Amino acid sequence: MQNHSGESPSVAEMQKEIRTLRRRLALAETNLARAHLVSFALDRVETIWTASLKKELQFFKLVLENTNNVLWLFDIDGRFAYASQAFLTEAGIPNFGLIGGRHFSDVLRPLISNENLAGFNAALNTAAAHRDTVILEQVIDFNAKGSPRIFSIHITPMTEDDGTSTGIMALFLDITEINDAMEAANRANMAKSDFLANMSHEIRTPMNAIIGMTAIGKAAADAERKDYCFAKIEGASNHLLGVINDVLDMSKIEANKFELAPTEFVFEHMLRQVVNVVCFRVEQKQQNFGVHIDKDIPKTLIGDDQRLAQVITNLLGNAIKFTPDHGSIQLNVDLVSEEDGVCTIQISVVDTGIGLSPEQQARLFTSFQQAESSTTRKYGGTGLGLAISKSVVEMMGGEIWVESELDKGATFTFTAQFMRGVQQEANPCADVNWGGVRILVLDQDPQVLAYFGEIVRRVGAHYDTASTSQDVHALVEKNGPYHFYFIDWKMPGIDSMALANTLKSHPSPCPSVVVIMTTSADWSGLEESAKNAGVDKFLSKPLFPSAISELLVESLGVKPQTTEAERTDGLLHFAGSRILLVEDVEINREIVLTLLGPMLMEIDCAVNGAEAVRMFREAPQKYRMIFMDVQMPEMDGYEATRRIRALRMPRAQTIPIIAMTANVFREDVERCIQAGMDDHIGKPLDFQEIQNVLHKYLGKN
Repeated sequence: MQNHSGESPSVAEMQKEIRTLRRRLALAETNLARAHLVSFALDRVETIWTASLKKELQFFKLVLENTNNVLWLFDIDGRFAYASQAFLTEAGIPNFGLIGGRHFSDVLRPLISNENLAGFNAALNTAAAHRDTVILEQVIDFNAKGSPRIFSIHITPMTEDDGTSTGIMALFLDITEINDAMEAANRANMAKSDFLANMSHEIRTPMNAIIGMTAIGKAAADAERKDYCFAKIEGASNHLLGVINDVLDMSKIEANKFELAPTEFVFEHMLRQVVNVVCFRVEQKQQNFGVHIDKDIPKTLIGDDQRLAQVITNLLGNAIKFTPDHGSIQLNVDLVSEEDGVCTIQISVVDTGIGLSPEQQARLFTSFQQAESSTTRKYGGTGLGLAISKSVVEMMGGEIWVESELDKGATFTFTAQFMRGVQQEANPCADVNWGGVRILVLDQDPQVLAYFGEIVRRVGAHYDTASTSQDVHALVEKNGPYHFYFIDWKMPGIDSMALANTLKSHPSPCPSVVVIMTTSADWSGLEESAKNAGVDKFLSKPLFPSAISELLVESLGVKPQTTEAERTDGLLHFAGSRILLVEDVEINREIVLTLLGPMLMEIDCAVNGAEAVRMFREAPQKYRMIFMDVQMPEMDGYEATRRIRALRMPRAQTIPIIAMTANVFREDVERCIQAGMDDHIGKPLDFQEIQNVLHKYLGKN
């Protein structure tokens, strides 16, 4: 080693050089160590980044593979780069490898219609040209499976940060159910609009009749003209009340406040009341109306008889309305089964009316919908009756359905469940020796003859049937006179009066009873002439077993049981009874006084609850019943009832207090009961309902 001068370096110089070399070596070692650390860190970062990327890619792959939506990814040339499993399943493609790299048009042409493909291709070009998402709605049936679906297709270009296009994404959102729900909502809104228009028509029509006939009646000079106006006003008022009741019932159903009120009732009596209500309209249209009741139906049942009657009345009303003049309507009641005291009863109403198309049948039992929704429709109606009936039937554990064809009539059928009643109805037939009673029935309808025979067989009497007057004479000649002759009034080619006179004059060891079977409308017109011809009694059609039994028993001299409240001319009389009427509106007091007047009872009036409490406190033994209005000034009916019940006198706890109010919802009735009232009568007042309440409570006090 030499220095720059050529001389050998000194020891000091060499030591200095060594120190420099050591520093350089240490620095190199430090830099090498740092390089190793950086290299390790870079390797670690790359490893972590790769794992994270793989995890993220795996996550997105799972999302794509498990999506329920059809998803396509195309490269810049329109070749398949990805397709979701939802699409592969829908299209019936086993795996993506079969379509990967193929142009979308080649893949889709066998799967969708040419129209769908053309629309998709046009939207794809628009999205690529404008570099923006295009939304397309199509109805697609992949592979023509017969189950088309509605898709909202979102077509979005895929670009790099620098704007370079790399491909296209197409996402299919199935909106079939959403679209169906929107259409259903639109239909419901349209139905409600139609309903409101129809309801306006249904309310204004009777109101116009009421107002118009009132004006005509006021101006009329003769009583007959006034009576005509009163009859029209009554009919229009009842129609208007029916409309209001339908709306109230539907409101209760939609508010989940519609409830049944079970009680024990005589089934046939309920059915006879329903028939009495609708018979007038049947007779107006001269329709043939028959009733058949299964002999196995229990006499009494436990259930809501009023709601049951409402359903039957609605079905019969529709049958009468949609059946032309001289058409036929049949009401059939059958016992389907009985298990552990629960009776399943099936009731059918069959008519020969205009019938229904399948489309009309599909919307019959829907609220606010009618088979015919135009306000100018021929038949009218609120469109609520069948929807209400369906709710009632389902609450009774049954179902309702219709079988019909256009111009071939309809059969409405429903089932309902009731408990067998525990009360035993008195049987006046038990004391009669029916084996010696002989009956002859003349009618042109084979169904009437068969049903009459079925009814007579129940009591054990002997009977024969005839369809012509010649048959009647032949049977009398062969068997001798009968105890009873039942003759249909409208027999073609037969003078029923002359036949009755002939049968009546026939020599017989015992007097025969001649009964004319006819509608109540004909009854009044021929009663006097029929009596002169020897007719003893009349029997209204349609026939009921109890009506026939009652007539036979009465004619044979078996006296029916009497009650404290005797019936005279169809009215209940309560002579000597005094009631307290609490009502603040003068016209309402006048109506009640007029309705109760024929019942021969005495009535005191109070104009508010405070006066009622005072009058009762001063003479508690004077009154047998209190009719209590609910909404009154100074003191309402609830408070008045509570105060009467709180009086320290025995009569205050036992006197029947009956609410008379227009509040008819279930909670209103319950509020009356909670206040201490015994029963409830809705306004407007029904005369028969008042009679029933009077008989129910005055018969026990």
